[in-house]
Amino acid sequence: MNTNAETVSENKTVSIDPSTGLADPSGKSLPFKAPSFTHSGIGGVAAGKKNRTWKNLKQILASEKALPWQLNDPSYFSIDAPLSCKPAKKYSDISGLPANYTDPQSKLRFSTIEEFAYIRMLPSDVVTGYLTLRKATAVVP
Repeated sequence: MNTNAETVSENKTVSIDPSTGLADPSGKSLPFKAPSFTHSGIGGVAAGKKNRTWKNLKQILASEKALPWQLNDPSYFSIDAPLSCKPAKKYSDISGLPANYTDPQSKLRFSTIEEFAYIRMLPSDVVTGYLTLRKATAVVP
């Protein structure tokens, strides 16, 4: 590993590693760094910064109620979001896992073969109960 020495315009000698092309700082001042800069090393109150306390949603809502708001001003109570462009996720009616399949006979959603076998063994009143829980309109006789 050979190191060459180059002379910089400020008459400082900096050793350069030819394999990486990077200068070895080794305690020398860097030309791009302000000489008056001192790093505090400590954050928070010791560095002169104010400690911030986190508020939960209940505290934010309580403090928001106390402020003099106009009727048209936005608040956490009046958040209106547009409808999502993504399709709604479908979950299994049995396990609650993401469901990729729907039983064509009972219209129940399932995610595994075992759930499909379980759905086929269910009586029709239980299937109707699952569909009403999901608020599905198509009730199978």
